[in-house]
Amino acid sequence: MVQSINLKALTTLASVVRRPYLMAPHVFVPTVSGKWLENAGAFYSVVSLFFASSFLSLFFLDVSYQALRDHCGIKAVIFDKDNTLTAPYENSLHPRAKFGLQSALDTFGTANVAILSNSAGTDDDPGFIDGKEIEEALGIAVIKHRNKKPGGLEETMDHFPDVDDASQLCMVGDRLLTDIVFGNLHGMLTVHVLPLCSGEENKKDNKVAKYVRVVENKIMYADWWGGRKIRSYTLDHKIWKGEDECPLVLADENSPSFGDLGKKY
Repeated sequence: MVQSINLKALTTLASVVRRPYLMAPHVFVPTVSGKWLENAGAFYSVVSLFFASSFLSLFFLDVSYQALRDHCGIKAVIFDKDNTLTAPYENSLHPRAKFGLQSALDTFGTANVAILSNSAGTDDDPGFIDGKEIEEALGIAVIKHRNKKPGGLEETMDHFPDVDDASQLCMVGDRLLTDIVFGNLHGMLTVHVLPLCSGEENKKDNKVAKYVRVVENKIMYADWWGGRKIRSYTLDHKIWKGEDECPLVLADENSPSFGDLGKKY
């Protein structure tokens, strides 16, 4: 499957230029599982080029789905697909996403966890062929929607009958300009992750998305005044009052420090 041009993202770009804080996520973790499973040294050499040192220490952290449910009013979780749960344009769950997806399912139940992708479930997926295959492989629904993220709110709300307001949704994805902007535009709680795949494993990734993603992350996380200013204006969530009052990120005490990895690799 090849993605067509995302017209909704292009039309929203003007809003992001005026309000760049729409790209700022509420929470950042390395993957949906938050576990440093393999190839840490190679990945360190990539991310250290554009991530501020204050963010590098977060690479061994995990999202508390239970806290999302119990303390943030979240009733359902939406995942992006490509490079969040699966390798690009693959329809099977990536090993590094298994733990996180299962945690979300254990907390919210199958009916309240779904995929909102800019590939599967859109007009780029005629006959919903990929969508059906993904649903069978991952055990969760793929939401059908006409407008790509940051569009698709109506279909998303219709999919979750117990959700009364978009603030009761959590959006998890690797793209700031699509996943995070989509969530922030509508008052969701947003979680940003890095792409699951790199190198040969990432060869199917959309070339435009691949390069835009690098620029997005540099703008948001690099140690420069613009990134710090954008992050300082992160939008408030209707219920969650911030990490200090209600921690959503759990540290893995058995993980090595990122500084140690830098020395090793």
